[in-house]
Amino acid sequence: MDTIHATRLAFFFGIFAAMALFEIFAPGRPLAHGRKNRWFTSWSLVVLDSILVRIVFPLGGVGIAYWATQESIGLFNWIEIPLWLAGMISFFVLDWSIWFTHVLSHKIPFLWRFHRVHHADPDMDVTTAIRFHPIEILLSMGWKTILIIALGAPPLAVLIFEIVLNGGALFNHTNIRLPGLLEKAVRLLIVTPDMHRVHHSQRMVETDSNYGFSLSVWDRLFGTYTDQPRDGHENMKIGLETIEGEKAEKLIFSLSIPFRHIRESRRDPTPDTKSNWQSDNN
Repeated sequence: MDTIHATRLAFFFGIFAAMALFEIFAPGRPLAHGRKNRWFTSWSLVVLDSILVRIVFPLGGVGIAYWATQESIGLFNWIEIPLWLAGMISFFVLDWSIWFTHVLSHKIPFLWRFHRVHHADPDMDVTTAIRFHPIEILLSMGWKTILIIALGAPPLAVLIFEIVLNGGALFNHTNIRLPGLLEKAVRLLIVTPDMHRVHHSQRMVETDSNYGFSLSVWDRLFGTYTDQPRDGHENMKIGLETIEGEKAEKLIFSLSIPFRHIRESRRDPTPDTKSNWQSDNN
């Protein structure tokens, strides 16, 4: 398990460093709030998230998969199927489940309260990928644990999935712009920074789209795909209109967001809306 944990960390820090350097030397759009306070808050959150996950789920996703295999629990431990096929199916089911729970985190008011910590970031760069409230991370890990056990997912498939998910999230939150033809080609399979940036728009009709973290197929398949932001990538506003950027940069305020009464219409004021959001006054 120590080797597996070290492997995941190596991929995470390697991809993070590469993306951070990329966006520093070739940023996709200027940052309105800089890095100092935002990076402190994001890194503080990910450290807190990691500690809590290690306490509540000490085995981690791969460890849970090993346990299910040893105990012969789960679908692929009950049926005869090639290991490579079980791994491939597990990968796609787990990736779809992340897309689906992301949709639910926007649709269900209780979940949105925690997920808006992620969307409150007034700028978007590689650290936005690690900016999540601890309770949302624990809920997500709980759901992933249930799926891993139910599937009897092969441990190697879970390891690959977690590396791809983390790497994909770091990549598509990075403040970079790929060249036009390359961007179009890559987003046929993988969620690109331009594609995911639309999801962080203050326009709710755009926020209500492009939910994918790694594979782009789910948004196309389920009709939640938006090609480009209406105001363009340079002019689009990122974050939550109802939360001031300066407050969202602060750690304590960010941790308290789910428990604050923040009045928001969650309705795009423009007439071309695709979604009719109800007020979040709970």
